[in-house]
Formats: sequence, C-alpha cells, structure tokens
Amino acid sequence: MSASGSRPGPYLVVGLGNPGAKYAATRHNVGQMVLDQIAAASGGRFAAARRAQAVTLEGRIGLPGADARVVLAKTTTYMNVSGGPVKALADYYDIPPERIVVVHDEVDIPFDAVRLKLGGGEGGHNGLRDISRALGTRDYLRVRVGVGRPPGNRDTADHVLAPFSTTELRTLELLLSDASDAVESLLLEGLTAAQQRFHSREVR
Repeated sequence: MSASGSRPGPYLVVGLGNPGAKYAATRHNVGQMVLDQIAAASGGRFAAARRAQAVTLEGRIGLPGADARVVLAKTTTYMNVSGGPVKALADYYDIPPERIVVVHDEVDIPFDAVRLKLGGGEGGHNGLRDISRALGTRDYLRVRVGVGRPPGNRDTADHVLAPFSTTELRTLELLLSDASDAVESLLLEGLTAAQQRFHSREVR
C-alpha cells in the first residue's frame, strides 16, 4: 500500500473485532489482525477517525497505474455494534455498499481457509448483522477468514472469544498473509478472480 492520492472511487475495507487487550489475540479479532498486517506492510499507521468510532488509514493497494484507493478501518466499538461506525465512514467518504469490504472471522469455514463473497446471510455473526442493518442492505463484500467450529460441545461464543490454539498459532501468520492477499486480489482483480484464486486453495 502506497501513499494516498486523488483518484476517485475508494474502497472501504473494515476489519471487525472487539476493543482492548483482552480481545486482541482472539479468533473474533482476526479481521483486525488482517488489517494490521496490511498496514504494517505499507509502513502506515492508523489514526482516530474524525466522524466514526474507528481508526483509519488511507492509501493505495497495488502497483502505480494499476492500484486502488482504499480506506482501511478498524472499528473501536464492540463487535455487535459495528454497524454505526461502518455507516458513518461510508457516509463520510461517500462509499456505496458495493465498495465496502468487511474482513471477519467465520466459524463455518475451516481454520486456515479464506473465502470471499458478495452479500448473503450473516450466519449468526452479530457484527455482520449490525452492519447489514445500518447500511440497509446485505450487498457488501466479505473476506471470510476461517476459524473453524468449536470442538466437542464447546459454546461458539466461547470459541471465538478465545485465543488461537498452540497448533493454530503455527500457521496463523500464513493465514493472515493469505487473507491480506485476498483483500488485494479482490480490490484489484474483482470478486470472481479472487474467488477462483483463493477458493481453490487447500487447507494447510
């Protein structure tokens, strides 16, 4: 990601999570981990947004001449009230739903897999549900980062609010790298091309 310019048509890429050190390393915060990786690769830093409960970083993804303007955003509210900040950012930057990308954890996808889609249901994800309500539509893009279902009879909420296991930590960086690449592919190549690239990958 390079420095921001003046080309029209930015994307809003939102990483979901809960605020505070207690939740920073949990599965539910993997969307924000992905945005941290994208920001670190660019050398950029997040700063408090002016009109939303979020921190943002403006820039570009891709090579000059074949890049995309992007506003990276991490909400600073709790997950289940993510909609307000996303709507406020979309209004401030004049970004329509079809140019909003939400990066989030997904229990219905195995750990270490990344999937992309436009619209559809929220699958019980309270953050997505609140975003759909605030935007008045489900037709925004999603980068779904697999965290897998809980083992045995463990509660799903307990599972996503817990840190990654020791085994998962061995490949977490690769998962975050794949998800970061998926965001870039989605913005530069489009949904179909990104799906073909990442949906064909086998879980490590």
